[in-house]
Amino acid sequence: MFKRTKKDIAINVDEKLGQLFLGNKDLRVLMLRPIDLIEFAEFAGSSAEDILLWTGKSIGKHLSTQLITDVSWENEPLSIKKKALRGILDTLEHLGFGILRLKVNRDNVEIHVHEPLSDPERENIMAKNICRIYQGVFHGLFENMDMDVDAEEIKCCLLDDDTCVFKYTLMDGEFEDVDIDPEDFEDQEKYRSLIPID
Repeated sequence: MFKRTKKDIAINVDEKLGQLFLGNKDLRVLMLRPIDLIEFAEFAGSSAEDILLWTGKSIGKHLSTQLITDVSWENEPLSIKKKALRGILDTLEHLGFGILRLKVNRDNVEIHVHEPLSDPERENIMAKNICRIYQGVFHGLFENMDMDVDAEEIKCCLLDDDTCVFKYTLMDGEFEDVDIDPEDFEDQEKYRSLIPID
């Protein structure tokens, strides 16, 4: 279902259109500097948060549609959706979103973001706009996979946490025992990250 190759991850330039594309997919790459997102609230005012969440959702939906095609998500079990989410997060990691780890619990999913784009801006609370984009992108992935979730950010590097953690509570259904990650998830991830990948 989700097969990632070097060709899929490569960013190609279309000189005529002046656009960047991800691999051989019809997936345009939008490049924004974190400072542009940080300063966005000055221009959009009180509706900035909603705009950023909506933008993130649109990105997440489009990304998952382009990376995983011809799937009727409403008929797929949660175990397949878990594998697909891990694959998409892997692609986002290669695109520079930070180190992304998925932790599956009985009735919720946590996405741990190590070294997020907002990390260098720890002293600037306006960098919270970047967190809203992340939250929207992840929410868009769940929405596209026909998963009704309630979202919240439970940890944030801007609030002196080591990582940003986004929690998505399932509104219908639960994961099977075999899909649930162990409690010492963080320790296992540290060791996995030390293993070189070819």
